[in-house]
Amino acid sequence: MVTLPAPSRIVPTSTYRLQLHAGFTCDDAAALVPYLADLGVGHVFCSPVLQAAPGSTHGYDVVDHTRISEEIGGIDALRRLADAVHAHGMGLIVDVVPNHMAIPTPVWHNRALWSVLREGPASPFADWFDVDISAQNSILMPVLGRPIGQVLADGEIEVSRADVPQRDGGTREESVVRYYDHVLPIAPGTEDLGLVDLLERQWYRLAYWKVADDELNYRRFFDVDTLAAVRVELPEVFTATHALLLQLQSEGVVDGYRIDHPDGLADPRGYLRDLHEASGGAWTAVEKILEGDEQLPGDFPCDGTTGYDALWRVGGLFHDPRGALGLTHVWQRTTGDLRPFEEIAAESTALIISTSLWAEVERLTDLVRRICAEDIRLRDTTRRQIQKVLVAMLASMDRYRAYIVPGESASGAERTVLEAAASRARGLLGEDPDLGAALEVVLALVCGDEAGSAGRTASADRAELIVRFAQTCGPVHAKGLEDTAFYRYPRFLPVTEVGADPDRIGVEPDDLHDHCATMVHTRPDSMTTLSTHDTKRSEDVRARLAVLTEIPHEWGLAVLDLEQAVAARTGDRVDGALRLLLWQTLLGTWDLPGAHSDRIDEDRLIGYLEKAMREAKTRTTWTDQDTEYEDEVRELGRAALASPEVASILEDLTRRTLGAQRAAILGQKLVQLTMPGVPDVYQGCESIDLSLVDPDNRREVDHAGHAARLARMREGARPDGVADEKLWLTHRALRLRRERPELFRGRSAVYRPVPTSTAHAVAFGRALEDGPLEVVTVVTRLAHGLAQRGGFGEAVIVLPEGRWLDLLSGRETDGGQVRLAALLEDWPAALLVRADETNGHGSSEDETDGGSEGATAGGTDGEEAA
Repeated sequence: MVTLPAPSRIVPTSTYRLQLHAGFTCDDAAALVPYLADLGVGHVFCSPVLQAAPGSTHGYDVVDHTRISEEIGGIDALRRLADAVHAHGMGLIVDVVPNHMAIPTPVWHNRALWSVLREGPASPFADWFDVDISAQNSILMPVLGRPIGQVLADGEIEVSRADVPQRDGGTREESVVRYYDHVLPIAPGTEDLGLVDLLERQWYRLAYWKVADDELNYRRFFDVDTLAAVRVELPEVFTATHALLLQLQSEGVVDGYRIDHPDGLADPRGYLRDLHEASGGAWTAVEKILEGDEQLPGDFPCDGTTGYDALWRVGGLFHDPRGALGLTHVWQRTTGDLRPFEEIAAESTALIISTSLWAEVERLTDLVRRICAEDIRLRDTTRRQIQKVLVAMLASMDRYRAYIVPGESASGAERTVLEAAASRARGLLGEDPDLGAALEVVLALVCGDEAGSAGRTASADRAELIVRFAQTCGPVHAKGLEDTAFYRYPRFLPVTEVGADPDRIGVEPDDLHDHCATMVHTRPDSMTTLSTHDTKRSEDVRARLAVLTEIPHEWGLAVLDLEQAVAARTGDRVDGALRLLLWQTLLGTWDLPGAHSDRIDEDRLIGYLEKAMREAKTRTTWTDQDTEYEDEVRELGRAALASPEVASILEDLTRRTLGAQRAAILGQKLVQLTMPGVPDVYQGCESIDLSLVDPDNRREVDHAGHAARLARMREGARPDGVADEKLWLTHRALRLRRERPELFRGRSAVYRPVPTSTAHAVAFGRALEDGPLEVVTVVTRLAHGLAQRGGFGEAVIVLPEGRWLDLLSGRETDGGQVRLAALLEDWPAALLVRADETNGHGSSEDETDGGSEGATAGGTDGEEAA
């Protein structure tokens, strides 16, 4: 393994995520660097840069770890980007995909996989992929459009010659199997056989695509057949797949890493230890989705997560929990569904287990049955019992996985996770004593405990079961909840989000303070985020919808009016859940005054509705589409966009809640940018971004427009609407972080709540160790209710003594008891620094007055904007 010397540790002050692809290359990113430096960004954070499958728009489908993607400009362009970044005093973070590689079309683009399919166990890459290739027809290739018998009868498979690309850039003519666009290698020595005999002698098995759900025998990313898992736990595989990135780090090109989906790995902790050692301890964030109060294991050698644990807490601060009941009434009236979310989630998870992930269940069942068959004391545990127990255990996990390593004693915390799942599974299995006994066996096996004959704890099969059970829990959890149940239960869209809980509406200020204090003590340099390439909708869409928790009755009336407006064009089969999702989506993406953003158009809306209804899987799916239902949904979407009545209802609701929308948009951004952790800004989200789930959130960003607006404000112009306000706020906070990193980085950067006399304002400060507060963040929450009560009135914030400057409005104020109505007269948020220490610390003279006149969107005490 290549090991780098420990570098002078660089922790980003912030990151800015860029999606690289053929339409936005490393050179395009390099041209953007001066703007990002002006914005205040600490590190540029790139999507995966290794060579991906042809036409990839995201980079997570890697095919070659030895090359930087030609589509984004290759290694020379990446070096130019790094040079530009470093010349501006910034760093470069890259996304790493250790879990899987793509199965591209044709397969030859993945030379490692091509070699395995051609040579089987003799391939130098034979150990790379998580599949048993000990016999012919070992690797299922489910690429056929019909059963193989029909395909063969119609002559759709042929043997021909093809020029296969080689590592040196040349080609070599080989005999291949062709099925339309799919091209597969032929094992040496079998080229002259008849077609059927030839196919029987390959290391792979051609199959009908529907066979995959039942019989797929290689590990994959979730249920995506075209992403084959890699065994990065093997030292030689780790070295080969990370050598180029580590070499670039040693040359000073790369400064840190974001790790994609570590929960898919055999041993996430072991992988992170390998990376930590190999990289010399470079800053590393892992895409770990924590459920509820779950914590990242303390022995994971990384800086923290990618921030979904911050996302739901920050967003929830602007949700009124008292509105949950009213939103539930709207949901039940619209859908007729009285079930709690728990039941919908259980139904969705059961569907996923029994369909798209059934092959994984079969594989686990075979493993457990083999273990039991080898031990006379376990031999009467039947396959049927084992399978029922495994299904119940998988359905009962309340998080992505537990972390248990074969050969190591399970920690109490991880054992508790599995024991709790087993307890819930008992409720699903009923009173059958035989199933109860089988459950005890399976629980002991997945915990690595003795089961059966005395001393039986270690064997290859038992070790494999521990790993594979953990690796299967994540896909079940993700596909069952986030990619199914969340689309079936759009009661309130902002909490149907990655890492969030649809049953949890609202976060109390004290809970946020507790979370921030814990971050400082545990992982102070973890990433925080509000939008990513994986979120279901952007931070601004969620923030706009937050006000619904304050006005559930008004929202219910608006839904009735919206339904009436398009009643004539609403098909009988369009369900209430889909309609409620549509109305919230339109409200969150409709015209927002001062946003510099157009309302959603037909192409975007229809594309989103197609994804939403297929992910819900209630009436149509990606693989079994109900065209009549889908046509009715599309027609409803078009009708809604074309309806003057719908437009009037949405515009009126937006006008009446504009102040609250503005306060939530700006408030949650300021909290994220100044709380503990390394804040990531997803491309375009420094201003208003009203994107939905991918691919909508990978649309082109108007970086030039943002840069021009920022330059205008830095020269002293007023923010012109909420988009400018958000841009100015992001700039001021990021510049402050970059110029005063000691206040935001590491355990010495203290976080302290600042008292206010009203629950409508939340404030906290940052300080260095035991020193006085040097920065104070103040935000308005639940602003609609505040306006209904006449504003802040005599409510105060108690600031530390001294003179304070608001970096947003440019106003100064004395410490002590300060009326919030005065402090937040122009903006619904304030970013305060000590006035006598601002010279060179986040308030350079040419920028001090950029926001001093307030913004055109109005203050916080009135709902309607001026």
